[in-house]
This record gives sequence, structure tokens and C-alpha cells, in this order.
Amino acid sequence: MIKRPGQQQLLLPVSPVFMWGSLVVALLINMVPIGRAAWMPDLLALAIVFWGVHQPMRVGIGAAFVFGLLMDVHQASMLGQHALSYTTLGFFAITIHRRLLWYPVLSQALQVLPLFALSQLIEIVTRIIGGGGFPGWSVLISPAVEAALWPLATFVLLAPQRRTPEPDENRPL
Repeated sequence: MIKRPGQQQLLLPVSPVFMWGSLVVALLINMVPIGRAAWMPDLLALAIVFWGVHQPMRVGIGAAFVFGLLMDVHQASMLGQHALSYTTLGFFAITIHRRLLWYPVLSQALQVLPLFALSQLIEIVTRIIGGGGFPGWSVLISPAVEAALWPLATFVLLAPQRRTPEPDENRPL
């Protein structure tokens, strides 16, 4: 198996259908009416950061804004609360994408933790400015859970792009 300097396996091109489908599935999972506990991870935010890091030219700030508006409408929250949060996530994911991909997956999880914490802070501050109450300190668990899910998301979302490890004299890649 040939590896590049960042010690990551060479990947096949991503299928746009799979990429956008995974974002829609994350949106739909967030919309499941199981009750929103403060510690529950925001899977859409995780998917936006993941694809913002791995496909910054395809999933950017505009897509994050549209998905944020959809979440605002679904949760009947102040219009723009999730949109601002996801847009910020998309921006910072694109900003750090070159540096982040050089690190192992567990180190990446530690580096995206501040992004998820910032996103949660933006949602809380927007809610408080809009007249809502403080949801409690248990909301600090959610960014940690999202960062802990980063290795699983990396494994699942990159699985269709992985090459089969069959060495061949005529095809070195």
C-alpha cells in the first residue's frame, strides 16, 4: 500500500451522490423526534466539518448555511441560529483542512473539538440574545461527543473511497 507524506492511504474520488446523501442523512437523523438532550451530538455539524475538511471545494459555507436554515426551520428556533453556527463551522473547517489532514485521526479529533465547542457557544449566545434561557452546563458534553465520533465518521465516510490493497506490478497505485 503506497502512502503519501501524511501517511494516509490514497483515496478514490468521492462520489457527489454519496457526499450529499450523507449530509442529507445526517440532517434527517438530527430531525428524528427522539427529544433533544443537551449531550446529544449534532451529526449534521459533524458531517459539515468532515466534508468541509475532505472536500472544501464542494461543501463550503453556502451548503452549511442552507443546512443551518433547514435546521432552524425544523426546530422552530430563531432563524439563523444554526445557520450562523454551521457557517462558522464550514469556514473554519475549510481554513484548517490542509493542516488537519497531515495528522492521524485521533489527533484530528482533538483539533476539531474547539470547532464544535465554538459552534455550541454560538448557538447558546444566539439563543440567549433572542430571549431564551441558558440550557445548562450539560451542553458542554455535546462537543466532546462530536469530537469522539470523528474517528468513526472518518472510517464510515471514507470507506467508499478506499482502494483495495491489491498490489500489481503494472498499477503501482
